Amino acid sequence: MTILSLWLEHAAERVAGASLGPSIETWGHVQTVADGIAMVSGLASVRLDEVLRFQHGQLGFAQTLDRDLIGCVLLDDAEAVKAGDEVRGSGEVVRTLTGPGLLGRVVDPLGRPLDGGPPIVDGVPRPIDAPAPAIVERDLVTQPVQTGILTIDALFALGRGQRELIIGDRGTGKTAVAVDTIINQRASDLICVYAAVGQKSSTVARVINAIRTHGAPEQCIFVIAAATASPGLQWIAPFAAMTMAEHFRDRGGHVLLVIDDLSKHAATHREIALLTRQPPGREAYPADVFYLHARLLERAAKLSADKGGGSLSVLPIAETDAGNLSAYIPTNLISITDGQLVMNARLFQEGQKPAIDIGTSVSRVGGKTQAPALRAATGTMRLDYAQFLELEMFSRFGGVPDAHVKAQLDRGRRLRALLSQPQYAPLRLAEEVALAVALRDGMLDSVPPDRIAAFRAALPSWLDGHAGEAVQAVETSGRLDPERSATLAAAIHALAQTYADGAA
Repeated sequence: MTILSLWLEHAAERVAGASLGPSIETWGHVQTVADGIAMVSGLASVRLDEVLRFQHGQLGFAQTLDRDLIGCVLLDDAEAVKAGDEVRGSGEVVRTLTGPGLLGRVVDPLGRPLDGGPPIVDGVPRPIDAPAPAIVERDLVTQPVQTGILTIDALFALGRGQRELIIGDRGTGKTAVAVDTIINQRASDLICVYAAVGQKSSTVARVINAIRTHGAPEQCIFVIAAATASPGLQWIAPFAAMTMAEHFRDRGGHVLLVIDDLSKHAATHREIALLTRQPPGREAYPADVFYLHARLLERAAKLSADKGGGSLSVLPIAETDAGNLSAYIPTNLISITDGQLVMNARLFQEGQKPAIDIGTSVSRVGGKTQAPALRAATGTMRLDYAQFLELEMFSRFGGVPDAHVKAQLDRGRRLRALLSQPQYAPLRLAEEVALAVALRDGMLDSVPPDRIAAFRAALPSWLDGHAGEAVQAVETSGRLDPERSATLAAAIHALAQTYADGAA
């Protein structure tokens, strides 16, 4: 058989398999384009949130469907899109890449690398918007998320599957708390996803460098939509990061997602809504801004064993103006989440860091997720600190003749020094238990408050050398039997004596 006859046979098969008939192709045209929004005419069959492809390869998605025009939010550079350009529908919704290939990478919300590395070839495309797990698919939140920050782990414990809002004025350490929490997962099984929405590039670079220096970047994903990115990319960034996190949760993994921040995301949503001529509501936000964040954060969950037992915890960040927690977006987010950590500007300016206001902060899961040893050691710590702050306020009006009140004030000052913690220095669970025991049992009463920081810095190596078995027991089981508890207390007491008044 000759080559020509083989070619003829193959060509005949292809012709026989071809489907003949009319084909319909539709396209529209850009009428106007400005501020990242293109108004498109034609394309009568386009659906809401459908991806549109422009003449020169740019992408966008249909945000509004009017009688004659489609409001399209651009995901790429708007400068290359001109009035009159052709636009075609794709029949698909916005998707992002997911999978282990993203670990350790810096990507945009569509999964495109921003770190100069190779393209992600093994990523699995998934829609950025997905329904939240049903009630029957969820399980109780009982496992802890150890932040390494004593104030949080002792007073406002977080659980796997929880949504805890970090809220406060600009420059009060909100991102620092989230970054320290990510750094503390370097020895855990949690995968961390950091989503930057509308942040300055310098701020994002500092966060990434801090995690690469002090944490485990190989188990982190950085999803970046900086302030210079298009409004469309900033809008989809939290949803894309949530989808990337869900990939691991749905396979039985445990994930921590930080969204920095939802105030800027709400502002972007308002900007897009006004540009696409949606009717404004309170503070010019569209009516669906509550639903926008509710449907996003409801996707966080602890799944039941039948669904793999994975968990997705979220730390959304929100910014307030002059500490106003009753503004529109803060009240929305407080009502959606399972608690909030309120950062106080006055505490921050006084040098109390992390500047968490214990009076207005709360975790609605709380002690259910705490390790038993830590829960036993911190039983009355929050009440003691609140009483100290009240006594300190009243003591400013005059002397304190009562010896009991004076002792309570002295211990409160040591507690305040204990809760002040340097950045990038998260504590292990055993160290948090040891510090709480030292305060509860009065071992720090003889240590001046200005030497508490040195005592805390020396504690890790001291415990490893003098109470190694107790440390191992706390880290593995979260419990202490009486014998190991006594060993731990003796080691703490010996170290405290070296920092007491009069000690060399």
